[in-house]
Amino acid sequence: MKEAMGNAWEFCVFLAVLTATAVAGYETNCSFPAIFNFGDSNTDTGGFWAAFPAQRPPHGMTYFKKPVGRYTDGRVIVDFLGLGLAFLSPYLKSIGSDYRNGANFASMASTVRRPHGSLIDTGISPFSLAIQFNQFKQFKVMVDEQEQEQEQHHSYNHGNTKLPPKNIFGKALYTFYIGQNDFIFDLASLGISGVNQSLPEVVAQITKTIKDIYLLGGRTFFILNLAPIGCYPSFLAKLSHNTSDLDQFGCLKSYNNAVADYNNILKDALRQTRQDIKDANVVYVDTHSIILELFQHPTSHGLKYGTKVCCGYGGGDYNFKKELFCGDTNVLNGQTVTAEACEDPYNYVSWDGFHLTDAANKVTVQAIFSGSYFDPPFPLHNFCDINPIG
Repeated sequence: MKEAMGNAWEFCVFLAVLTATAVAGYETNCSFPAIFNFGDSNTDTGGFWAAFPAQRPPHGMTYFKKPVGRYTDGRVIVDFLGLGLAFLSPYLKSIGSDYRNGANFASMASTVRRPHGSLIDTGISPFSLAIQFNQFKQFKVMVDEQEQEQEQHHSYNHGNTKLPPKNIFGKALYTFYIGQNDFIFDLASLGISGVNQSLPEVVAQITKTIKDIYLLGGRTFFILNLAPIGCYPSFLAKLSHNTSDLDQFGCLKSYNNAVADYNNILKDALRQTRQDIKDANVVYVDTHSIILELFQHPTSHGLKYGTKVCCGYGGGDYNFKKELFCGDTNVLNGQTVTAEACEDPYNYVSWDGFHLTDAANKVTVQAIFSGSYFDPPFPLHNFCDINPIG
């Protein structure tokens, strides 16, 4: 009982501070030191564009007022899961980064499995989950060496090094939001049945990484499941399907069912992982249900448009053309046209057909902090005083 209470308190601490400092509308007195994030473009805060500088407007238009390496108009989910002191710096960004409250290893177009080819040939980032984990290991080695050198010289200057103390790794929250690209990149060539065969391998790599981090001291893990890609405007516009495959909300039933199968595999695997590392908090977060609700009932959450893109081209139900992604200029039907952003992204769920808007990301995290989307369930309000602000 004492151990369980201790784990519950640790979990409360990380969730409560995230709520307090990251999401407008909540406050609490709990504290938490750092986050280390692993993921793809859904949580990339600039890693990919630090490695391959090329991002253009209108990305970043809402919150940052300029492109800052995020594939949205403003903030991504991990920004709202942040600590309030500073946004999580990308590991690959050499100038201006501050790692005292953690680091972000996520990269756009990343997969869990290693890519079989170059970025140019496949469109897949070289920074797979295994590479991101190796980056984390190297980061930890450098932090440990830095502190050892300071101890030898009796000098402690964490504020100047922009690195955390070495004891932070056991106290940190480790977040995972990755796997979507493993699912979607093979859809065109393999179909749903072919993709389904690879899903257990994807899940096994995620659980292996959790255990590897555990061996390095990690004890709190926050694993977000996959979003309902059958509702994403990009797939609705470019994937061949029959109208009979659309549900009452205009989403592709077959693709959403396949994602649900993956999420069930992930949930079961994490249940086993909790048995293997019993003194750790391994938390499955059902972001799928939250985002599905946003697509199905956007107006219930202060938005207007579900499966219609803010930054796209073509109008119609989806405002998306596969030949023209957000911010791109191309020649279509003899005319030079540009995929431009809408004037009110705060009314949209989908930013560019692939990613959520700042507004949708914020609603998603607010729902997560309600405590209704955790497995196993956690009585957050029994341990932390979280009060909504009007």
